[in-house]
Amino acid sequence: MPDGNAMVLAHGIGSVEGLPLDGELVLQTGGVVVLVSFLAVALLWRNPRFDGPVRGRPLPAPAARLLDAPALHWVLRFLTLLIAAAIVAVGFLGPQDPDANPAPRALYVLLWVGIVPASLLLGPVWRVLNPLRVLHRLAVATLRVPPEGTAPLPARFGYWPAAVGLVVFTWMELVVPVRDSPAVVAAFLLLYAVVHTAAAVRFGSGWFDRADGFEAYSTLTGALAPVGRLDDGGLGWRNPLRGLAAVAVAPGLVALLAVWWGSTVFDGVSGWIGWSSVRHAVGVPAVLLDSVVLVGLMVLVGAVYRVATGPLAGALASTLVPIAAGYTLAHYATLLLVEGPRGLSQFAGAQLGAVTAVPAPGLIAGIQIGAVLVGHVVAVVVAHDRSVALLPEHRRLADQIPLVLLMVAYTMVGLFLLVIS
Repeated sequence: MPDGNAMVLAHGIGSVEGLPLDGELVLQTGGVVVLVSFLAVALLWRNPRFDGPVRGRPLPAPAARLLDAPALHWVLRFLTLLIAAAIVAVGFLGPQDPDANPAPRALYVLLWVGIVPASLLLGPVWRVLNPLRVLHRLAVATLRVPPEGTAPLPARFGYWPAAVGLVVFTWMELVVPVRDSPAVVAAFLLLYAVVHTAAAVRFGSGWFDRADGFEAYSTLTGALAPVGRLDDGGLGWRNPLRGLAAVAVAPGLVALLAVWWGSTVFDGVSGWIGWSSVRHAVGVPAVLLDSVVLVGLMVLVGAVYRVATGPLAGALASTLVPIAAGYTLAHYATLLLVEGPRGLSQFAGAQLGAVTAVPAPGLIAGIQIGAVLVGHVVAVVVAHDRSVALLPEHRRLADQIPLVLLMVAYTMVGLFLLVIS
């Protein structure tokens, strides 16, 4: 990370540290772990274990009532709306130095990166906090239209609006040269709020479930949380793999996950020290090259996955969630641990120092490698369980091989990008 306040915003804010380990050993270990995991479940796992109703141990009744109370949710959303409004205001009116203005870190670190560990631990937190749901209620009350909207939301939309929204966001975060400008961040947040609130007025509050990129992103990640909805609708402790298996297939789900993972892969590629040489050699404007590569990686991730899974692409799509979540945690570990506290300190009006302590490289390496490997092993287990439920017995192993090879490739790519970053 550069010294002083002039930072290279490779991830919107800050940068990640390379792994202090032998790169070849890390890559070989990752591939072997995924293959051994597949062989183990293929030999020992003959019947589906995660299909069907999501069962678990209900939370104590007082805790469940409190966490499920609509009043609590609306209070939290209103408080989040006040914070968001303050961020927009300070983004426009405050100093335009990102080290003196909390807007960039609020969006790129605390929301985009922080939402992943929060959702993994607590479930779909952004659904509870989403301030756009407050704006929607205010808008429908003012316009005197029903909260369920003036037209039904077409089922064919699925996750496609969320995927498109995340393409726009990640393009701004990773490509736009002025992405660290507080005014640009504020303008994005304001425009995002206007577009989604207007769409929700038209299609109802259900619009946010799958069309709001941040809420869909949090909800998919939250499927892996140890606490969530049980089959009776109540809150309880559950097997996270059952929660992931319960993710419903919908149009655009593969696209959303391809955008998520593909954008993170591009962030790793663009953080490579040799990427500037590639830009120079190609000889086209950096914004154009980065835009093409960013979208190309998203398309590549989705296309290769579809080829590997064939007609089961939709049914197996949720198995990409632990891969994407694991790599996100790995890739942004330093960013979150360093820039997250810096962003929080800005809210308190503190001035950022010239040098920020970076966590021990060994600790970061452990988090990064562990997150990637755990994510891929979980994906292998869930994919096998789903395949056992969907495929006839004589095709179970053969039809899984392309997906397993793809997961090995994903593991190698993810670890390689960590090594070279």
